[in-house]
Amino acid sequence: MENYTDAHLREILNRTKRIAVVGVSANPVRPSYYVARYLALKGYEVTPVNPGQAGKTLFDREVKAHLSDIDHDIDMVDIFRRSEHVPAIVDEALLAFPKLQTIWMQFGVMHAGAAAKARARGVDVVMDRCPKLEYQRLHEELRMGGFNTGIISSKL
Repeated sequence: MENYTDAHLREILNRTKRIAVVGVSANPVRPSYYVARYLALKGYEVTPVNPGQAGKTLFDREVKAHLSDIDHDIDMVDIFRRSEHVPAIVDEALLAFPKLQTIWMQFGVMHAGAAAKARARGVDVVMDRCPKLEYQRLHEELRMGGFNTGIISSKL
């Protein structure tokens, strides 16, 4: 497992403005949906990417089928796909976005080869982490989800 400092994660989240979320679901109970929605609510410009939902609207943005369908720069690509799909996603992201700063892979998603390729192009890579949870942790918002309230209680 890779070690990411809080300062590095904070820097990534602070400099990022535009995020493409690959593998986003239209189902509001799926993690990809509520992570993308949370990021949009925090002021990030989120572009959802899912071929099965292309042309529909999520978070006031049109869902794109592929990263290459996005017609503006993206700072971060957040990947909600299985690890075996990561190399193709990274290749497409590196080709589509010359100013790409970060590839972020969600919990359970890791690919050392694709990470090395992105890093060789000067792109930061975060694997097996969630930007929503890292944002909440670094901004002391975890209590909003029932964590870190400082209250111990047996009330139901």
